Amino acid sequence: MSTQQAHPTLLIPGPIEVSDEVTQAMGRFAQSHVGMPFVNLFGETLTMLRDVFQTKNPASQPFVIAGSGTLGWDLVAANLVEPGEDVLVLHTGYFADSFADCFSIYGAKPTQLKAPIGQRPQHPEIEKALKEKKYKAITVTHVDTSTGVLSQIAALSELVHRVSPDTLFIVDGVCSIGAEELHFDDMKVDVALTASQKAIGCPPGLSIMMVSERAMDVFKNRKSPPGSYYASFKNWLPIMQNYEAKKPSYFATPPTQLVTALNAALKQLLTESMNTRFQRHKDISDRVKKAVGDMGLKQLASDPDNQAHAMTAMYLPEGLTPPEVLPKLLERGVIFAGGLHKEIATRYIRFGHMGVTVTNDQERKEVDKALKALKEVLDDVKKAKGQ
Repeated sequence: MSTQQAHPTLLIPGPIEVSDEVTQAMGRFAQSHVGMPFVNLFGETLTMLRDVFQTKNPASQPFVIAGSGTLGWDLVAANLVEPGEDVLVLHTGYFADSFADCFSIYGAKPTQLKAPIGQRPQHPEIEKALKEKKYKAITVTHVDTSTGVLSQIAALSELVHRVSPDTLFIVDGVCSIGAEELHFDDMKVDVALTASQKAIGCPPGLSIMMVSERAMDVFKNRKSPPGSYYASFKNWLPIMQNYEAKKPSYFATPPTQLVTALNAALKQLLTESMNTRFQRHKDISDRVKKAVGDMGLKQLASDPDNQAHAMTAMYLPEGLTPPEVLPKLLERGVIFAGGLHKEIATRYIRFGHMGVTVTNDQERKEVDKALKALKEVLDDVKKAKGQ
């Protein structure tokens, strides 16, 4: 039995449910951020991230900084792209718009390559764009939580490195790291950014990033200083290196309880291989998608190749809206998210299935609970409306 206070099951695309061990770690007593117990724990945490991202290159650099996943955009835009340089942003939903806005704030020139809702830009058009102009970087949202669209990182990386080998390959993995296949070294990723509250299974508040040796060299050779103080690699790089080497260091105070919780979450995550974890998320995703299909619901991503394994975004039946469905799900102890994509927000809902909900499925049975609640609510609402 869980030691947590009874609560509705949180099944949105982040924050997600966390384990008892992570909750208990979050409540640990106060520590000095430069005391050796915390320094050792933070160093261990940074080293474990290398296994999560699957990098063996000691020159790859992990960062864990207080902030949301959004801070990852600032870290990329402030450190790896200089004013006036072009960036190609692949658009699969809401978050590409935001990443492009971030680049603009720092003086870069983003170009968005957009796809219809539920789809992703296709390789011929990406190749055409890369041949037309020199791009400093290309960004892709691995899982866009506004649409549930999954991008194929390995194939995309091969394309980028073949057509424009000097272009940095940036992966926004906020809703994918820990749930979707990402092999940092093998897929030749230059930056993968994420956040603590998604599939990693920690409370929100930490921006997490892995940066390749090549990208760090780009930073070190930039002509202008970073356009941010807090988000500057210049300020954070020695801190991260010192902590991983188990040496006290200071630039800005880390959230010690959150880092302790992240340490607990990573230890749980790494009790099995990453490939086993990816397969668990695929299996649960298949179950969810079959069940919602049996209910007559269509996904925003109609092509199975475009469907994320960490979440499912589904259109409601004609005539139903999220405000008619979500409160009734809450009455049954289940929390889903409403739509986020501004063009269709009133037409769909989102079901997040990742982290402990997936890895402890047999014990927690949260997926079955959610699917049962969803079917009951849809039946009740349609019956009340005479459908």
